[in-house]
Amino acid sequence: MKKMKQLPEHDRPRERIRRLGPGALSDRDLIAAIIGRGIPGRDVLVVAGDIEKELSSGREHLTYEKLEEIQGVGPTKAAQISACFELSRRYPVKEEVAAHKISRPEDALPLLHGISNKKQEYFICITMNGAGEVIGNRIITVGLLNHSLVHPREVFADAITDRAASIICVHNHPSGTLEPSPQDLEVTRQLTEAGAILGIRLLDHLIVTKDGHLSMKERGYI
Repeated sequence: MKKMKQLPEHDRPRERIRRLGPGALSDRDLIAAIIGRGIPGRDVLVVAGDIEKELSSGREHLTYEKLEEIQGVGPTKAAQISACFELSRRYPVKEEVAAHKISRPEDALPLLHGISNKKQEYFICITMNGAGEVIGNRIITVGLLNHSLVHPREVFADAITDRAASIICVHNHPSGTLEPSPQDLEVTRQLTEAGAILGIRLLDHLIVTKDGHLSMKERGYI
């Protein structure tokens, strides 16, 4: 993990909030933006990561006292985080429909426009915010027969507009095979590298057919 001082200034949490909005940040980076700095020997991103781990058990369990016990937090940062929790409790965001959240490959399947039965190859990009909630879901290209050409600029254009933190790409194989082709692996490599440069992670690349799906991440290609 890089230290805060090693990150380019434009890629630090508070600057990214200014440019992209808080929804583009991961939980760890949001916490880092709140607490501001770490302590000698413990970078702010390390401290934020420890707080994030405690949050995974539920916000209601992360009391002021428990926060203060985390190395690098102390009374000031514990008070800042506790105040944020209380404000969010007092002013909840009212949403008509809960956002669709993706935490595993199966969660993306309802968003695929029925492409598993298509006779042409469709390539879809799902954009997400820092909480893993879906922002957009678009068909990028439609190929001829069983081949679709896609370029990173086409995939990331809308992701940049959405101020997405990450994306999941999906395409179908009309042939019925779930095995990735050499072209599939090359596209996945290009998208991973482009995402690293843009600060928009490729979380997964799924191949779907009428009989099932394959996750490139689970196969170890990402």
